[in-house]
Parts: sequence; structure tokens; C-alpha cells
Amino acid sequence: MTENRPSPPSRGGAYSPPPPDQVLENILEHVLQFLTLRRDRNAAAQVCRSWYRAEAQTRSELFIGNCYAVAPRRVMERFRHVTAMTIKGKPRFADFNMMPPDWGANFTPWVTSMAHCYRALEKLCLKRMLVTNEDLELLARFPSFRELVLVCCDGFGTSGLAVVASKFRKLRVLDLTDDDVTDDEIDWISCFPEGETCLESLNFDCVESPINFEALERLVARSPSLKKLKPNRHVSIGQLYRLMIRAPHITHLGTGSFSPSEIVAQDDEEPDYSSAFDACRSLVCLSGFREIVPDYLPATYPVCANLTSLNFSYANISAEQLISVIRYCHKLQIFWVLDSICDAGLQAVAATCKDLRELRVFPFDAREDSEGSVSDVGLLAISKGCRKLQSILYFCQRMTNAAVIAMSENCPDLVTFRLCIMGRHLPDYVTREPMDEGFGAIVKNCKKLTRLATSGLLTDRAFKYFGQYGKLVRTLSLAFAGDSDTGLKYVLEGCPRLQKLEIRDSPFGDSALRSGLHHYYNMRFLWMSSCRLTRRGCKEIAQQLPNLVVEMINGEEEEVQDDFVNTLYMYRSLDGPRADAPSFVTIL
Repeated sequence: MTENRPSPPSRGGAYSPPPPDQVLENILEHVLQFLTLRRDRNAAAQVCRSWYRAEAQTRSELFIGNCYAVAPRRVMERFRHVTAMTIKGKPRFADFNMMPPDWGANFTPWVTSMAHCYRALEKLCLKRMLVTNEDLELLARFPSFRELVLVCCDGFGTSGLAVVASKFRKLRVLDLTDDDVTDDEIDWISCFPEGETCLESLNFDCVESPINFEALERLVARSPSLKKLKPNRHVSIGQLYRLMIRAPHITHLGTGSFSPSEIVAQDDEEPDYSSAFDACRSLVCLSGFREIVPDYLPATYPVCANLTSLNFSYANISAEQLISVIRYCHKLQIFWVLDSICDAGLQAVAATCKDLRELRVFPFDAREDSEGSVSDVGLLAISKGCRKLQSILYFCQRMTNAAVIAMSENCPDLVTFRLCIMGRHLPDYVTREPMDEGFGAIVKNCKKLTRLATSGLLTDRAFKYFGQYGKLVRTLSLAFAGDSDTGLKYVLEGCPRLQKLEIRDSPFGDSALRSGLHHYYNMRFLWMSSCRLTRRGCKEIAQQLPNLVVEMINGEEEEVQDDFVNTLYMYRSLDGPRADAPSFVTIL
């Protein structure tokens, strides 16, 4: 039997084992590979210098919550073995046209640096970033790249998509969600290489330009691993049928327009759409319905029993039309819909979908003075029937404290509660009281709440509740709310986990802003627009917190009026103010 002996001494002298610190660091690197949550990794990196180095060496997935919070150079000097990266750019209010389009968030400096340091990059997710066709061209040079997800991005067009299709040879995922894609009159679908592809997910639902359907059909046919397919509105229901026949193994399907491309003559026999859905036994997620003809909804009945996600947020359907579908959807966990289904539709959802975890109800008519179709009646029904609910976004025109309080009691597992009463300063429409008690009950009874968006008539009393009970709240969105600076002080002094604070059209001024001096370094950002801030107050914050970037934003055509600040955007940064600020942005 052979014994394990230490290595013989070298000719230059006796054998010397590695120093204990090096051994411990090697062991630590192996242990840290089992940490997957960003929160855990960030905590590990703060233990000591050796843990800091080991964590950096083993991190393969990187999340940048603000592209201006750190320079690309600093990121790539510390993390050298990244294979997956997520970068966020503009704040969320950019989605509501509250930020000039050329404010910034350019991807170019990031991809330029990545081209030298992250050659092994495989996955990239960008949100609210300006991405050019040239950026995509440079990204195509990464030899191992396989997943591209762009959410709410702009700056590129179909010629950029042609680069992605033709040059990303190992592409598995192309996911375009709510992007503004320019029509360069390029047939980008035809640019995918011939032969079998690696595609697993293809989503171009947001691309408004027509596509070459025959090329898409051939692409689907030669993509045996394709599980997710979401074509745009230019795919008719007849063409959808042909795609489904080619890919019966699909699990996530966007239906395109869900209407015929032209009027079918009476003598023409349409395909059996129901049989195509019936053949897709693995289908669990259904979306699209961009230009829906409700008469075709019965074709989806065969898959409804297995659906866990259903998105009707583009489908202008009635309560009766929804009920014909939803009555089969007992496994549904995620449901997005327009308020055209009325309270009766939500009552049907509550009666059927007992496992629902996420609900979003969007307005068909988003004007403030429109007559909403859903109310406290629908919200109350959901709270009683869907007690596993964890996230809700609810647009309506009228609400009561009683309904919101009932939701807080019936759905204590809520993590996200976003209620948008679309008129300004609207009280409880029954009692005419402010909505303070309703929102107060949400933060008091929902112990897991991390995201809250408010609306309606709110006084400082509601903000006192937020500060008293919202100890886990990380994201808070406020609009047309509060009486005085005291309200915001309650929040800034009472919510220790607050990361993102968005405020618009509220009576908060310099005193309220100063009350958060102790906390701003711990936050990702603060956005305030159309409040009562002055240039002097903002300058005081910039002077006292030198590592905080304080941006004052005026519209492109607007001039600074007196001392008034139209929009304030503050965020922490390791590398100071950015160098690409446009003329309408003043950095203090």
C-alpha cells in the first residue's frame, strides 16, 4: 500500500508549504461559490480584506443598479471573472415621459470596457439604457455570448437586430421588452444563420415594424430547443397557428395580434386553432393579444387549465369574455389585465384563481378624468378570494379605506402594493375622508412589504404610519400627497431600509430634503419633481455629502426660473459626477 508522503524538498532548500492566509483564502473561494444572493455576497465582502478579495474573485454574476453609481473601469478592475451582467440606467419615472429623452444612460462606455475585460461574458440584461447599433456590433465580438435581454431601452433599430441575428452564433435568448426599436427597413429575421439554432427564447413583442413571416416560420422550425416565443402584432392568428404547429413543445407563447390578417370569406375554412393549442401540452404562459378579436378566445380553452401566467394587458375585453376563459384557469399565479373587465371580471378572478400571487390591472383610458371601470368592489373581491396574493398594481378612479384595510387583513403576505387612484387628491369616495387609514393598514398589517406606491388624498398622518411601520420598505413612490415637510421627515427618519424614493407633485421643500442627510448614502436614488425645492437647498445637500451626485434637471427648452428646481435626481456614486451630462442638467 502506498503511503501519502509530503513532497520532497527542492534542490534549492527544504519544502515550504503555502502561507496559512493563502490556504484559507483558497478554501474561502470554494465556499463563496455557494453564495448566490447579491445581499449575501455583499455582506461577505465587508467582513475583511481577504473576504473582499475572495468574493471578487468568485463573483460571476454582477448587478449594477445605477450605471452612474460606479465607473466601468472600477467594476472591471475588481470583478475579473464575470459571465453575467445586469445594468440599469434611467430612473423609473422615465417610463412616464418625465425625463428628457437624451438625458443619458449610454451603454457605449460600458460595452467598450467590457470588450477588453469580459471576453467570457455570456449574459447581459440592460434596463432603461441607450443602446446603439454600434454597441450591438461590438457585443457581437464576445465569443461566448448567448443571452441578450433589453428592457425599456432605445437608441437601436432593426439593423442592430440584424447584427444580433447574424453574428451572435451561440445565441440562446433574445428578449426585447417595451423597447423603442427604430424601423431601419431591414429584414432582420432572415439574418439568423441557416441550420439548426440554439435559440431557447425569442421575444420581439415590442417591435412595431413588420417582419418576414416565412423567415420566422423557418427559424422556429429549425430551433428544436425553443421554449419561449413572443412575436409582434404583425403576426396574425392564422400565422400563429402555423408557428404552434412547428413548435408544440413551447412553454411561453405570445399570440401576436390574435386576429386574422384579413377578413375571411364565408366559404373559406379556417384552421382548427383549438387543436393547435391542445397540442401544446407544456404551455404555461400566454400573452400578446395585441389586436384581439374576442371570438377567437375559445381556441385557448384547451391550455387554460395549465396556465400559471396570463397577460391580457393589451386585450380590450369585457367581463363576459374574460369569464369564459378565466373559469378554467385554476392554477393561475400571475394575471395582467385591462380595467375593461370591470369589477365583475375581478370577482370571477377571485372566485377561480385561489393560487394567484401577482395581479396588475391597467387602465384602458389613462386620462385622469376618465370613468374607471374597476373600483373598491373589485379590490375587495380579490382580497377575499386570492389570499396568497403577494403583489398588486391596481388602477382605478374611486376607492375606499375599508377595501384597502380588508386587503391588508386578507392578504398579509403582500410584498408589493401599488394603488393608483387616477384623479388627484381623491378621498374615500364613500366617507370623503383621506386615504390615510387604508394605506396605514397596509404598512401595519403586511409585515413583508418592501414596495409601496400611494395615491389619493393623503395627509401627514399617512406618512407617520409609513415611518412607524414601514421598516422593510425599500421602494416608495408618492404622488400628489402630504401636507407639509413633516410628512417626508417621517419617512426619511423612520424607514431604515429605504433604497428608492420617487416623489412628484407634492408639497415637500428644503427642510424635508435635509431630514434625510443621514440616510442618502444608503439609498440608490431619490427623485423629486414638481415639489418645493430650491437651488440653495439642493446645494446644501451637495456640500454636506460630497460623494452624492445631485442633479437638477430642467426640460430641454426650459430655463431655470429664479431659485426653483423642477426636478431633482440624487444618487450615490463611487466615482463622482458623470462626464456626459447634457446642457439641461446641472450637477451641483
